[in-house]
Amino acid sequence: MVELINRPEYLEQLIQNKDVNLVKIVTGIRRCGKSSLLDLFHQYLSDNGVADANIIHMNMESLRYRNLSNYLAFYDYVSERIPKSGKTYLIFDELQAVEHWEKSIESFRIDFDVDIYITGSNAYLLSTEFSTLLSGRYVEIRMLPLSFKEFLTFYEFEPSVTVEEKFQRYLQFGGMPILREYRFNEARSNQALEGIYSTVVLRDILQRNNQADQGMLQKIMLFLCSNIGSITSPNSIGNVLSNEGDIQTGKGKNVAGKTVDKYIAMLRSAFIFYSVGRYDVKGKQLLKTLGKNYIIDMGFRNMLLGYRDADRGHIIENIVFLELIRRDYRVYIGKVGETEIDFVAEKPNDKLYIQVTESMQSPETRERELRPLRMIPDNYEKIVLSMDRSYINSYDGIKSLYLIDWLLS
Repeated sequence: MVELINRPEYLEQLIQNKDVNLVKIVTGIRRCGKSSLLDLFHQYLSDNGVADANIIHMNMESLRYRNLSNYLAFYDYVSERIPKSGKTYLIFDELQAVEHWEKSIESFRIDFDVDIYITGSNAYLLSTEFSTLLSGRYVEIRMLPLSFKEFLTFYEFEPSVTVEEKFQRYLQFGGMPILREYRFNEARSNQALEGIYSTVVLRDILQRNNQADQGMLQKIMLFLCSNIGSITSPNSIGNVLSNEGDIQTGKGKNVAGKTVDKYIAMLRSAFIFYSVGRYDVKGKQLLKTLGKNYIIDMGFRNMLLGYRDADRGHIIENIVFLELIRRDYRVYIGKVGETEIDFVAEKPNDKLYIQVTESMQSPETRERELRPLRMIPDNYEKIVLSMDRSYINSYDGIKSLYLIDWLLS
């Protein structure tokens, strides 16, 4: 048995939802730790007195269950194993392997005294048919690769390694938990990431979209990786690829944009990319055009493009974006007049405006980063995150924070 490393934030969410009459669905990219989380939860149940007979835990990608690929066989198999008395905890890993699984899940809910937990590696798990059947009866827990804080607990470092050096490793290797086994061996780590990436592309994307072209998907993936944190539209990506002869445009100019849009949606469904819309801060409305795309983990980007220190500005912006998502914010790109704010982050009763920059040392950069924040008419918190360890921690009420401190706070 592999040693399980606790990820308390996620485990806590499962524990808080325990025995609540909703199906708990843990989603996230392959190998980000969903199965381990269910193992941890299983352990938690056992430690808290739930009898083994009352925990049914199945990983549907195991060949042991190869005959349960449709919902009726699956339903019959599980039903026979549910004890007559007491609540039973049903834990199903990679449930997308069972066709029409949602019908059996809904039936378990109706027929037995059960509490249900499932994981899946693509958003089709929550696609329309399913949401209709279970509408309002499930809670989604989105799992991400390791945060920087978790990264520090996952790896063992020599005492002499500074927090900056650790952060540099995080930027380079990313937060996929599996890499821990390779102890920062770059070649082995890249091989592991390549394996995960091709599984995601081949199984979670191309299998579901048989019209999709693998070469095209790869080109769009590389384009998005190279343009992280840049404002792009499907049309502009389409134009670049059309000019390179990758997409054949028909008579209508927009074929390319629509194609690109479709491929980006596939990458989002496999949890590789997040698309973020723009928000007009003064007009208080979402804008239809020109968002940004951020990758789920820096390791994939560096594996595909090679790690280049020159891109640090965009890399740290991506890391801030993921951290805001982890902290349960809804995130937008802000627009104030003609200027951009990197992030507008909202919760029901809280809002943050954030600028991210490599350094605030030069007066020009400082002015460029502070100006949009100064133009915002409300009193919510405004922050600039940078890699400067500076003694100045505020400019006219706008906080200036050292990025690493913020990530660890």
